[in-house]
Amino acid sequence: MARNKEALLLLLDVGPSMHSVLPEIEKVCSMLVQKKLIFNKYDEVGVVLFGTEDTDNELTTEVGGYQHVVVLKNIKVVDGDIVEALQQLPQGTTDGDFLDAVIVGMDMLIKKFGETNKGKKRLCLITNAQCPIKESYEGTKEEQVTTIAKQMTVHGMKMESIILRGKLSQDANKGIMDENDRLLNIFSKETSTRLLYVENPISLFGALRTRNITPVTVFRGDLEFGPKLSIKVMVYKKTAEEKFPSLKKYSDKAPPNDKFATHEVKVDYEYKSSEDPDKVVPPDQRIKGYPYGPQIVPISSAEWEAVKFKPEKGVKLLGFTDSSNIFRHHYMKDVYVFLPEPGNAKAMLAVSALARAMKEMNKVAILRCVWRRGQANVIIGVLTPNLSDRENIPDSFYLNVLPFAEDVREFQFPSFTNFPASWKPNEQQLEAAANLIKTLDLAPQGQEEVLLPDFTPNPVLERFYCYLELKSKDPDAAVPPLDDTLKKITEPDADLLLQNKSVIDSFCRSFELKGNPLKKSRRLLGGKRFFSSDEEVRGNITAEPANLIENASVKVEKIGDLTPVQDFEALISRRDSPDWVVKAINDMKNKIFDLVEDSHEGDNYPKALDCLVVLRKGCILEQEPKQFNDFLKHLCTFCQEKNLHSFCEYLTCKGLTLISKTEAVDSEVTDDEARSFLVKSEAKVD
Repeated sequence: MARNKEALLLLLDVGPSMHSVLPEIEKVCSMLVQKKLIFNKYDEVGVVLFGTEDTDNELTTEVGGYQHVVVLKNIKVVDGDIVEALQQLPQGTTDGDFLDAVIVGMDMLIKKFGETNKGKKRLCLITNAQCPIKESYEGTKEEQVTTIAKQMTVHGMKMESIILRGKLSQDANKGIMDENDRLLNIFSKETSTRLLYVENPISLFGALRTRNITPVTVFRGDLEFGPKLSIKVMVYKKTAEEKFPSLKKYSDKAPPNDKFATHEVKVDYEYKSSEDPDKVVPPDQRIKGYPYGPQIVPISSAEWEAVKFKPEKGVKLLGFTDSSNIFRHHYMKDVYVFLPEPGNAKAMLAVSALARAMKEMNKVAILRCVWRRGQANVIIGVLTPNLSDRENIPDSFYLNVLPFAEDVREFQFPSFTNFPASWKPNEQQLEAAANLIKTLDLAPQGQEEVLLPDFTPNPVLERFYCYLELKSKDPDAAVPPLDDTLKKITEPDADLLLQNKSVIDSFCRSFELKGNPLKKSRRLLGGKRFFSSDEEVRGNITAEPANLIENASVKVEKIGDLTPVQDFEALISRRDSPDWVVKAINDMKNKIFDLVEDSHEGDNYPKALDCLVVLRKGCILEQEPKQFNDFLKHLCTFCQEKNLHSFCEYLTCKGLTLISKTEAVDSEVTDDEARSFLVKSEAKVD
C-alpha cells in the first residue's frame, strides 16, 4: 500500500442495544466515505458488522467461532456502493462481541496487505460496549486483549474506539460496562488507540474523524533563549480553519465519445492599452502601481523584492510576563503546538521543566517567530504551557499569534458609569439574568459539556458534502432540508427552552422595553442620516426645524446663504465620498465667520447660533470633537480681536459649550472645562 493512502475498516455494532442510534451511525459513516471520495479518492474502506443474526466472515470458515460477525463490504477503493451500503445498515438481533469484530478486522487487513507495518491501516470501532465478551480459551480476557494489542503494533495498525453511552437503559449492566471499559483501556495504553466516549448524536458526528490530515511541521529547529542556550523543538499547527473544497471549472465542449478528455478550462488574460484598445500590452511593458495621495507610484518587481523585509529564520525568546497581561481577545489566526524533538531526551526534559515552572509561576513567554527562510513577515506570539497527564505524551506549549499596533481595532464607547441610575439594572434584573445563565448552562454539573469544539462538526460543511453526494446521483436533485442533528448545532435546544420557560419569561418581564418619545428619528429621502434639529443639545439651545429635502435626486454640494443648516445636514449625510464630511465642516466654519463678521447689531447672531448647534451635532456624530472645540476657541478669540464681545455674551446666555468627554470619548475637554470655557472668556475680556 502506498505511503499516503489509508486502509480503513469500520467495525459497527448493530445489536439490539444500538438500534436507537443506528440512523446517526449511518449518517456519520456515509459522510466519512463521501469526504474520502472528495479528498482521498484512492483510500480503501471495508465494513464489518457485529451483533447480526447471520455470520459471514473467513475466520469462521477457517477456524470456527466468531459468530454473528458479517463482512458487509470487503476492503476496496472507495466508491458510491460503500456509501449506499452504509446508508441502509441492517438491524441485528443478538448482542455483539466487539473483540470478535476486532480480530476479524485485523485478519482482513493482514490478508489484504501482508505481514508488514508499512502504510496507514486503521480500525474504527463504534459500539456502546454494553454486551459481555466471551471468555478466552487460554488465559484471561485482559491477557487476550494485550496479545491482540501487541499484534496490532507489529503490523502497524491503529484503532479508534468510539463508545456511545448517552442515557443508559434499565437493562444496562454496570459490571459488564466497567469490564469492557478496562479492556478498551488496554488497547489505548498498548497501541496507538484513540478512545472516546460520546453521549449524543452531535458528539458522534464530531468524534469520528471523517478526514485525516497528515501533520506537517511548520518549523524544525532551535527554540533560542540566548547565544549558548536552545532547545530542539518541532512546531505543528494545532487548529486551522477547514474550508470548502475548491470547485473546478468544467467544460462540456469536448466530444462525448472522447474517453481521454480532461474537460479542463484554461483562462488567459490580456492587457490592452487604454489609448489603443486593439493593442495588447506585453508583460515587460507592465508595472504595478500603488496609490499615494492623488498620484500612482510605479514600483517594479525588482524594487518590490528589494524593499521586502527578509528576517532571519528562527524562533527566539524575547522574555516572560504574567499570563494576566495577555488578553484573550488579542489572540489571532491559528494555534501552533511546540513539541520537543522526538527521541531527544534532553529536549523533552528541558521543555517539561520550562513548562512546569511557567505553570507554577503563572507566566507566559513572548516569542519572535520566523518559520522559514524568505518569509515576508515576523510573528510575535505568546507561548503557553500545556502539561500532559499521560506518561507516554510529553509536555508541550501552545503558541497564539499576537497583534501589532496596526492590527488592533480600538472602538471607544461611553462608560456605563456616566449613565443615570435609571439606566442601570436593579437587583431583581441582575437576579433574573443570573438565573437565565444558570439554566441555559452548556456544561451543567455532573454532565458532559454540550457542543465541545473537538466533537462539534461544522454544519455548513456537512450540509455541503451531503448535497454533493445527492447531486452525484441525480443532477436535478433539490437541496434537502437541514438534518435534525445538524440543526441542533445551529439552533437552541427546544427541550431545554421548554424546561426553563418560566425562567425565560421572568427574564423578559424584568426587562420591559418602552419607547422613548423624546428622541425622534428623522431621515432624508433615500434613507440617509439626518439630524433631528428639535432635540436640545445643551441647556436651552434649539435650532430651527429643518424641512425634508423635497427632491432627493438634486444633491447639495455647498452651503448656501438661504438654508445653511439644511445644506450642512445634506452634505454631511452624503456617503458617496468621505470628502463631503470634511467639506461640510469647513464650509460651515466659514459660513459662521461670515455671519458673525457681517452682523449689524446682532441681527445674524440667531442664525450663526443655529449653524453652531448643527455643527456641534455633526462633529459629535462624526467623532470630530476637536474640530468643533478648536473652532469655538478660535471664534471667541476672533470676536475679541474684532471687538465683537456681544456674540460671546450671546453664546454664554444660550449655554453653548465645548464638546466634553461625556459627549464624545475622543474629546480632550472635561465637563468642568467645557462648562467654564465661555465664563473664562468673558472674564478675560473684562
